[in-house]
Amino acid sequence: MSLLDKINGLRSVHSLSKHEQLVHGVIEAIDEGILATGDQLPSINRMVADLGYARKTIVKAYEELKERGLVESKKLKGYFIISEETQVTLKIALLLFSFHRFQEEFYNTLREELGKRFQIDVFFHHNNIAVFETIFKNIKGKYGKYVVAPIPDPKIRPLLAGIDPQKLLVIDRYLEMDDTYSYISQEFEEGTYHQLVELLPDIKKYERFVLFFRDDADYPNGIRNAFTRFLSDHAVVGSVQRRYGPEALQKGTAYFFISDTFLWDVLRDCSNKGYVLGRDVGILSHNDHVVKEILLGGITTISTDFRDMAVRAANHVKNQSLTREFMPINLIKRGSL
Repeated sequence: MSLLDKINGLRSVHSLSKHEQLVHGVIEAIDEGILATGDQLPSINRMVADLGYARKTIVKAYEELKERGLVESKKLKGYFIISEETQVTLKIALLLFSFHRFQEEFYNTLREELGKRFQIDVFFHHNNIAVFETIFKNIKGKYGKYVVAPIPDPKIRPLLAGIDPQKLLVIDRYLEMDDTYSYISQEFEEGTYHQLVELLPDIKKYERFVLFFRDDADYPNGIRNAFTRFLSDHAVVGSVQRRYGPEALQKGTAYFFISDTFLWDVLRDCSNKGYVLGRDVGILSHNDHVVKEILLGGITTISTDFRDMAVRAANHVKNQSLTREFMPINLIKRGSL
């Protein structure tokens, strides 16, 4: 039996549209071994001639097969079978900064919420524009959905604009696109500022307030803007420093960390000097996770709930609806401040 036989056999199934007959015919052909990875599908013109269906119907069916991750189009060559995983409803490219703990939470929750019928391939750009461009060029046109944590740089926008808005969801960092694109993003400046004001009585217990911020890392500028505005508006003595040096811990100082790298160094020095968190030294950290909940009586955090972000992203993928929302920034008070 041939592929055409399988498709023609579905003509009597009146609940299927013509393009669905094509899709199901290809899927059944794969399941029964008629088609295998590497096989070429008939050209669009050949299918039009053999089946008598409109050209747009054939194109629509082949595009759906691409979205399911079963078929790939090669320029000037045609359409080829690239996967025999026919139970996959949609193939998703997930492009993240790196596999930090909170992004791991996002990925695990997204997988759990979507289930086995959605295939998720993960890529990491490490805040490197050249890496981002290379990955994006390699994956473009091969997935039915692109869930992307973008680098907030103007060079990235044209790449994303080349994706059908219905196939793109921007997550985590906000990148301004036209109003046909979906996003579930963090808003760093106003959210951070509001939570710092909430912490003002705790911060005032200390002689100074220090933010560690590196311009050459993937730190959100909105956090630094919120911090400097907070110092100015509330007459708090403080500064922004690039890095924490060995044994640089100062008693009477509250420290604000975006990255956990310096956080562990400060906690080690605090322990070595016998300082008590929340009394001698204050600690505020960005992005919460379970270690910060249990470590040394708990670390106070300002954080987005990445599990909630993943649930919202999964709902967007399943419902295919326009989604444009900012995640709330949560303050979790613990003993470190």
